[in-house]
Amino acid sequence: MKKLFVIPAVALALSLAACGGSENKTTTTTSTEETASSEGTTTETVPGIENVELSNTIVVESNDQMKFDKELLRVKAGEAVTLTLKNVGTLPKESMGHNLIVLKPGVDVATFAGEATSAADADYIPKTSLSSIAAHTKLLGPGEEDKITFTLEKGVYTFICSFPGHYGVMQGKIVAE
Repeated sequence: MKKLFVIPAVALALSLAACGGSENKTTTTTSTEETASSEGTTTETVPGIENVELSNTIVVESNDQMKFDKELLRVKAGEAVTLTLKNVGTLPKESMGHNLIVLKPGVDVATFAGEATSAADADYIPKTSLSSIAAHTKLLGPGEEDKITFTLEKGVYTFICSFPGHYGVMQGKIVAE
C-alpha cells in the first residue's frame, strides 16, 4: 500500500520541479525586457528595417489578392510624409475596396478593425475611433488612387486596410525615426 502512495508522490514532485524551471526562464525574460525599456531603447524591434530605404514619399499598391505591395516603410519623424495608395485590382469596390489607415502606436488592431466593419457609410473608418488614427486614405475601387500628407512622431505605427476581412493580411509597419 505504501508503494501505491509513493509513486504518485514522486510523480507530483517531478512535475513541480519541471514547472519551477520554466518559471525562472520567464522571470529572466521579463527582467531583460524591462531593462531594455528603462534604458530608453525602442521596445518594439522591426526585423528588416535596416534594409528599407528611408523616404517620406511613398507609393503603396493594393490588389485583388488582398495584399499591399509593401509591408515595411521607413520615414523621417517630424517631417511631412506623402503617401499614395493605388488600387491596382479589377474587382468592384463593393467587394474588394481598399484603404490604408495608419494607426497610432498602442492601438489594438483587431478591436479597431471590428469597429470599422460597422462603418460602411464612412469608408470603414469608424467615427468612434478617430483618436486612434494618425492618417488614412479614402476607400478605393479598381484603378483609383488617393494621395495623403501627414507627419509622424518617432515610433512604430501599424497600417491596415479596414475593409471587412482584409486587416488580417493587409497590414504593415511604418517606422518613423
